[in-house]
Amino acid sequence: MTLNLKQHKVPGFSLVHQTSQKPRMMEQRGYSTSVLQFFTISCLVLLSFSGCVNAYKNYTVGDSLGWFDTLEKPNVNYQKWADTKNFSLGDFLIFNTDNNHSIVQTYNFTTYKLCDYDDALQNDTIEWSAADPSATAPHPVSVAIPLVKEGMNYFFSSDYDGEQCKNGQHFKINVTHGQGLPKSLEEPSDDAPAPNAPDYRGDDSAPDTIVPSNFDHPIEDESDKNEDSGSVSLLFNFLDRKLNGFLILLGFVCIF
Repeated sequence: MTLNLKQHKVPGFSLVHQTSQKPRMMEQRGYSTSVLQFFTISCLVLLSFSGCVNAYKNYTVGDSLGWFDTLEKPNVNYQKWADTKNFSLGDFLIFNTDNNHSIVQTYNFTTYKLCDYDDALQNDTIEWSAADPSATAPHPVSVAIPLVKEGMNYFFSSDYDGEQCKNGQHFKINVTHGQGLPKSLEEPSDDAPAPNAPDYRGDDSAPDTIVPSNFDHPIEDESDKNEDSGSVSLLFNFLDRKLNGFLILLGFVCIF
Protein backbone atom coordinates (compact mmCIF):
# COMPACT_ATOMS: atom_id res chain seq x y z
CA MET A 1 0.00 0.00 0.00
CA THR A 2 1.35 3.38 -0.99
CA LEU A 3 0.67 6.48 1.05
CA ASN A 4 0.32 9.68 -0.89
CA LEU A 5 1.53 12.45 1.37
CA LYS A 6 0.84 15.91 0.15
CA GLN A 7 2.63 18.94 1.41
CA HIS A 8 0.16 21.49 2.66
CA LYS A 9 1.25 25.07 2.44
CA VAL A 10 0.10 27.45 5.10
CA PRO A 11 -0.27 31.04 3.93
CA GLY A 12 2.49 33.31 5.31
CA PHE A 13 4.63 30.41 6.55
CA SER A 14 7.29 28.29 4.89
CA LEU A 15 9.88 25.76 6.03
CA VAL A 16 12.70 27.99 4.86
CA HIS A 17 11.42 30.85 7.00
CA GLN A 18 11.20 28.61 10.08
CA THR A 19 14.72 27.26 9.82
CA SER A 20 16.22 30.68 9.17
CA GLN A 21 15.04 31.94 12.57
CA LYS A 22 17.07 29.40 14.57
CA PRO A 23 20.51 30.94 13.92
CA ARG A 24 19.09 34.36 14.64
CA MET A 25 17.66 33.22 17.98
CA MET A 26 20.96 31.56 18.90
CA GLU A 27 22.81 34.73 17.95
CA GLN A 28 20.56 36.83 20.18
CA ARG A 29 20.97 34.37 23.05
CA GLY A 30 24.75 34.45 22.63
CA TYR A 31 24.71 38.26 22.66
CA SER A 32 22.63 38.32 25.85
CA THR A 33 25.01 35.84 27.50
CA SER A 34 28.02 38.00 26.59
CA VAL A 35 26.33 41.08 28.05
CA LEU A 36 25.55 39.21 31.29
CA GLN A 37 29.12 37.93 31.55
CA PHE A 38 30.56 41.40 30.98
CA PHE A 39 28.21 42.96 33.56
CA THR A 40 28.98 40.27 36.15
CA ILE A 41 32.75 40.51 35.70
CA SER A 42 32.61 44.32 35.92
CA CYS A 43 30.67 44.18 39.19
CA LEU A 44 33.08 41.66 40.69
CA VAL A 45 36.12 43.72 39.69
CA LEU A 46 34.61 46.86 41.22
CA LEU A 47 33.81 44.91 44.38
CA SER A 48 37.34 43.56 44.66
CA PHE A 49 38.84 47.07 44.48
CA SER A 50 36.29 48.79 46.72
CA GLY A 51 38.64 48.47 49.70
CA CYS A 52 41.17 50.76 48.02
CA VAL A 53 38.81 53.71 48.37
CA ASN A 54 38.89 53.40 52.17
CA ALA A 55 42.67 53.70 52.54
CA TYR A 56 44.06 55.73 55.45
CA LYS A 57 44.48 59.40 54.65
CA ASN A 58 46.59 62.37 55.68
CA TYR A 59 44.88 65.75 56.07
CA THR A 60 46.92 68.95 56.20
CA VAL A 61 45.06 71.23 58.59
CA GLY A 62 44.17 74.50 56.91
CA ASP A 63 45.82 73.31 53.70
CA SER A 64 48.34 75.93 52.52
CA LEU A 65 47.38 78.40 55.29
CA GLY A 66 48.74 76.17 58.04
CA TRP A 67 47.83 76.27 61.75
CA PHE A 68 47.65 79.91 62.91
CA ASP A 69 45.15 82.27 64.50
CA THR A 70 43.19 84.94 62.62
CA LEU A 71 45.43 87.71 63.99
CA GLU A 72 48.24 86.23 61.90
CA LYS A 73 46.21 84.62 59.08
CA PRO A 74 42.86 86.48 58.78
CA ASN A 75 41.49 84.06 56.16
CA VAL A 76 41.69 80.88 58.22
CA ASN A 77 38.47 79.07 59.07
CA TYR A 78 39.35 75.65 60.45
CA GLN A 79 35.81 74.53 61.16
CA LYS A 80 34.80 75.24 57.56
CA TRP A 81 37.86 73.30 56.41
CA ALA A 82 37.02 70.33 58.66
CA ASP A 83 33.35 70.20 57.63
CA THR A 84 34.33 69.25 54.07
CA LYS A 85 36.31 66.15 55.18
CA ASN A 86 35.46 62.61 56.31
CA PHE A 87 37.75 61.47 59.11
CA SER A 88 38.29 57.84 60.18
CA LEU A 89 40.41 55.90 62.65
CA GLY A 90 44.00 55.62 61.45
CA ASP A 91 43.96 58.90 59.53
CA PHE A 92 46.55 61.57 60.35
CA LEU A 93 46.17 65.32 60.82
CA ILE A 94 49.26 67.27 59.77
CA PHE A 95 49.70 70.61 61.56
CA ASN A 96 52.11 73.03 59.88
CA THR A 97 52.74 75.89 62.27
CA ASP A 98 55.59 77.43 64.28
CA ASN A 99 56.83 77.31 67.87
CA ASN A 100 54.68 80.34 68.72
CA HIS A 101 51.46 78.28 68.45
CA SER A 102 50.48 75.17 70.39
CA ILE A 103 48.47 72.11 69.40
CA VAL A 104 46.07 70.58 71.93
CA GLN A 105 43.78 67.62 71.27
CA THR A 106 40.95 66.80 73.68
CA TYR A 107 37.87 64.60 73.88
CA ASN A 108 36.34 66.89 76.50
CA PHE A 109 33.91 69.47 75.13
CA THR A 110 34.18 71.67 78.25
CA THR A 111 37.95 71.87 77.91
CA TYR A 112 37.51 72.79 74.27
CA LYS A 113 35.00 75.57 74.99
CA LEU A 114 37.22 77.05 77.71
CA CYS A 115 40.26 77.08 75.40
CA ASP A 116 42.20 75.91 78.44
CA TYR A 117 43.40 72.43 79.40
CA ASP A 118 44.92 73.23 82.81
CA ASP A 119 42.13 71.36 84.62
CA ALA A 120 41.73 68.61 82.04
CA LEU A 121 42.20 64.93 82.83
CA GLN A 122 45.37 63.29 81.55
CA ASN A 123 43.43 60.58 79.70
CA ASP A 124 41.23 62.92 77.66
CA THR A 125 43.57 65.75 76.64
CA ILE A 126 46.98 65.80 74.94
CA GLU A 127 49.27 68.72 74.25
CA TRP A 128 51.15 67.61 71.16
CA SER A 129 53.20 70.77 70.73
CA ALA A 130 53.73 73.64 73.17
CA ALA A 131 54.35 77.25 72.25
CA ASP A 132 57.50 79.04 73.29
CA PRO A 133 56.58 82.66 74.18
CA SER A 134 60.23 83.51 74.83
CA ALA A 135 61.26 82.70 71.25
CA THR A 136 62.37 85.87 69.49
CA ALA A 137 62.53 84.21 66.06
CA PRO A 138 59.78 81.60 65.54
CA HIS A 139 60.77 78.59 63.46
CA PRO A 140 58.54 76.19 61.48
CA VAL A 141 57.09 73.14 63.21
CA SER A 142 55.20 70.21 61.66
CA VAL A 143 53.31 67.74 63.82
CA ALA A 144 51.54 64.56 62.69
CA ILE A 145 48.64 63.52 64.95
CA PRO A 146 46.94 60.13 64.50
CA LEU A 147 43.18 59.78 65.00
CA VAL A 148 42.88 56.88 67.45
CA LYS A 149 39.47 57.38 69.06
CA GLU A 150 36.00 57.33 67.50
CA GLY A 151 33.55 60.15 68.08
CA MET A 152 34.17 63.83 68.64
CA ASN A 153 37.76 65.06 68.66
CA TYR A 154 38.54 68.71 69.50
CA PHE A 155 41.67 70.69 68.60
CA PHE A 156 42.81 74.15 69.69
CA SER A 157 45.77 76.32 70.64
CA SER A 158 45.69 77.12 74.33
CA ASP A 159 48.59 79.51 74.86
CA TYR A 160 48.42 83.19 75.76
CA ASP A 161 45.40 82.57 78.02
CA GLY A 162 43.45 81.06 75.15
CA GLU A 163 43.83 84.13 72.95
CA GLN A 164 44.84 82.13 69.88
CA CYS A 165 41.95 79.73 70.39
CA LYS A 166 39.45 82.55 70.74
CA ASN A 167 40.84 84.07 67.54
CA GLY A 168 39.90 81.17 65.32
CA GLN A 169 42.55 78.56 66.13
CA HIS A 170 40.21 75.71 66.97
CA PHE A 171 37.96 73.11 65.30
CA LYS A 172 36.09 69.88 66.03
CA ILE A 173 35.70 66.71 63.96
CA ASN A 174 33.72 63.47 64.15
CA VAL A 175 35.92 60.41 63.68
CA THR A 176 34.23 57.28 62.29
CA HIS A 177 35.41 53.68 62.57
CA GLY A 178 36.37 53.23 58.91
CA GLN A 179 38.85 50.35 58.62
CA GLY A 180 39.69 50.55 62.31
CA LEU A 181 43.15 51.22 63.71
CA PRO A 182 46.19 49.66 62.05
CA LYS A 183 48.31 47.55 64.38
CA SER A 184 50.98 50.23 64.46
CA LEU A 185 48.56 52.59 66.25
CA GLU A 186 46.95 50.14 68.66
CA GLU A 187 47.78 50.80 72.30
CA PRO A 188 49.50 47.93 74.15
CA SER A 189 47.30 48.54 77.18
CA ASP A 190 44.35 50.64 78.24
CA ASP A 191 46.38 51.64 81.31
CA ALA A 192 49.20 53.15 79.27
CA PRO A 193 49.82 56.78 80.31
CA ALA A 194 48.80 59.59 78.01
CA PRO A 195 51.65 61.36 76.18
CA ASN A 196 51.30 64.39 78.45
CA ALA A 197 51.25 62.36 81.67
CA PRO A 198 54.16 63.04 84.12
CA ASP A 199 55.28 59.39 84.07
CA TYR A 200 55.35 59.19 80.30
CA ARG A 201 59.01 58.72 79.22
CA GLY A 202 60.04 60.10 82.59
CA ASP A 203 59.49 63.79 81.79
CA ASP A 204 56.85 66.32 80.81
CA SER A 205 57.81 66.57 77.16
CA ALA A 206 55.39 66.02 74.35
CA PRO A 207 55.77 62.81 72.30
CA ASP A 208 58.21 62.72 69.40
CA THR A 209 55.65 63.40 66.68
CA ILE A 210 57.33 66.40 65.13
CA VAL A 211 58.17 65.51 61.54
CA PRO A 212 59.65 67.33 58.52
CA SER A 213 57.36 69.59 56.53
CA ASN A 214 57.58 67.25 53.52
CA PHE A 215 55.92 64.46 55.53
CA ASP A 216 53.91 62.27 53.16
CA HIS A 217 52.39 59.37 55.06
CA PRO A 218 53.11 57.37 58.22
CA ILE A 219 55.16 54.25 57.59
CA GLU A 220 53.07 51.12 57.83
CA ASP A 221 54.10 48.05 59.77
CA GLU A 222 55.51 45.26 57.62
CA SER A 223 52.97 42.97 59.29
CA ASP A 224 50.17 45.26 58.10
CA LYS A 225 51.45 45.05 54.51
CA ASN A 226 51.72 41.25 54.65
CA GLU A 227 48.27 40.97 56.15
CA ASP A 228 46.81 43.26 53.47
CA SER A 229 48.47 41.36 50.62
CA GLY A 230 47.24 38.04 52.02
CA SER A 231 43.72 39.38 52.31
CA VAL A 232 43.79 40.58 48.69
CA SER A 233 45.02 37.16 47.52
CA LEU A 234 42.28 35.34 49.41
CA LEU A 235 39.69 37.76 48.02
CA PHE A 236 40.74 37.13 44.42
CA ASN A 237 40.73 33.35 44.96
CA PHE A 238 37.24 33.56 46.41
CA LEU A 239 36.00 35.73 43.55
CA ASP A 240 37.57 33.40 41.00
CA ARG A 241 35.69 30.38 42.40
CA LYS A 242 32.43 32.32 42.58
CA LEU A 243 32.85 33.54 38.99
CA ASN A 244 33.51 30.04 37.66
CA GLY A 245 30.46 28.67 39.46
CA PHE A 246 28.30 31.48 38.15
CA LEU A 247 29.45 31.00 34.57
CA ILE A 248 28.79 27.23 34.75
CA LEU A 249 25.29 27.88 36.08
CA LEU A 250 24.73 30.49 33.38
CA GLY A 251 25.87 27.97 30.75
CA PHE A 252 23.24 25.46 31.86
CA VAL A 253 20.56 28.16 31.74
CA CYS A 254 21.54 29.11 28.18
CA ILE A 255 21.52 25.48 27.04
CA PHE A 256 18.05 24.77 28.36
